[in-house]
Amino acid sequence: MIDDPSHQDVLHRVSQTLAERRNAEPGTSYVASLYHKGLDAILKKVAEESAETLMAAKDGDRLHLVWEVTDLWFHSLILMNHFGLGIDDILQEFRRREGISGIDEKRARVAAATESITRGD
Repeated sequence: MIDDPSHQDVLHRVSQTLAERRNAEPGTSYVASLYHKGLDAILKKVAEESAETLMAAKDGDRLHLVWEVTDLWFHSLILMNHFGLGIDDILQEFRRREGISGIDEKRARVAAATESITRGD
């Protein structure tokens, strides 16, 4: 675990930068250009980075895997920001799930979704 506070909040800083770039001119940054292209372009990048992550894992190259997971997280944060969500939303969900069996957590989500559909939400 990294104890340096500057490392611990790097995701918040990156998330803040992504939010700031959301309304910037497309020619000023890669992120601004991706937001400008819209949801389909963002989704394409997330899918691309997901595939590259899988390939790096399959190759067993640990450093390459770190690079690709970092790219995947970065583009996932862009996607989240596109919907007005940020790193705190993800961290809150991790906190909610902490200590809960994955099987139980999935069962609870399915039950909640089924109930929502039944109510017509």
